[in-house]
Amino acid sequence: MTRLQEQHWGTVDGKSVQLFSLTNRNGTVVKVTNYGLIITDIQTGDRQGRLGHVVLGFDNLDSYLKGHPFFGAIAGRVANRIANGRFTLDGQEYALAINNGPNHLHGGDKGFDKVVWTAKPLPAKEHEQAIEFHYLSPDGEEGYPGNLDLTVTYALTDEDELRMDYRATTDKATPVNLTNHSYFNLAGSGDTLSTEVYIAADHYTATDETLIPTGELVSVRGTPLDFTTPTAMSVNIERLQEFPGGYDHNFVLRSGGGKLELAARAYEPTTGRVLEVLTTEPGVQLYNGIWLSEDIKLHEGVPCLKFGGFCLETQHFPDAINQPGMPSVVLRPGGTYQTTTIYKFSVK
Repeated sequence: MTRLQEQHWGTVDGKSVQLFSLTNRNGTVVKVTNYGLIITDIQTGDRQGRLGHVVLGFDNLDSYLKGHPFFGAIAGRVANRIANGRFTLDGQEYALAINNGPNHLHGGDKGFDKVVWTAKPLPAKEHEQAIEFHYLSPDGEEGYPGNLDLTVTYALTDEDELRMDYRATTDKATPVNLTNHSYFNLAGSGDTLSTEVYIAADHYTATDETLIPTGELVSVRGTPLDFTTPTAMSVNIERLQEFPGGYDHNFVLRSGGGKLELAARAYEPTTGRVLEVLTTEPGVQLYNGIWLSEDIKLHEGVPCLKFGGFCLETQHFPDAINQPGMPSVVLRPGGTYQTTTIYKFSVK
């Protein structure tokens, strides 16, 4: 049976921050804190059964409070970018923080990644242990309309699956787009360019120079973004001549969203570790740590590297609130925002 341990990790805004450690029957470990729902650590075995850290993170709360590139955190109220930090909904214009060039990113200056959620471990089941997190985002927080009532559940199963269920309701129309921003390194150290990636997408959303979609869906065929067959990230990265010099692109999943299907698979040949990402979302953003640097010290003081981790952020599309041709991110009173993403680990 999966075991759960809980410890006091510090205090933020006068609220207690807890660190939860989940360990399943295979020895897989997931650590998560109620500060920003940050996944601080995942440890899985390689093909020899040796445990290793497979997500980038820190050993203490202070390192997160000093600032970090969204390591393991929830991103919201709206993940990814909103052009010029503005949108109009039901005839009213809303202004948001500009925190990424000319645009708004991942919920603003104090998004969901920087607040303390209430946490409630759920009764253990035979093959899984889950923790339920809750947060009420007040009307006007970071410029967004409506009181948004959120529940996020993280569950670790004995099948080496980390399941994340997101649920939200509102009393006023508002955009919502939540994701987890874990950086994976299936080798356990070094860069991730040898990792082979498959993405179940035939198109991606073309962007301008600030990474805002132009509205055009472009075929991946024949481009450096073709991951329709497993391809090491090193193979095509030199062909990405335009900004940003690496992968930071939203892929349009074949599933179209709405049902739980495979979005992506990553395989690290040096360790045999495999990560499968399943989601009900219509898109996934591949970001491979273009702006990571050795100034960042990870678990046990190990320096981070450029390309030292990659993200597979399941999501609705960037700037969808301003682009009516994209799947809608608007939640209205009486409706329920509900999505699921699973990280499944194995070896081969």
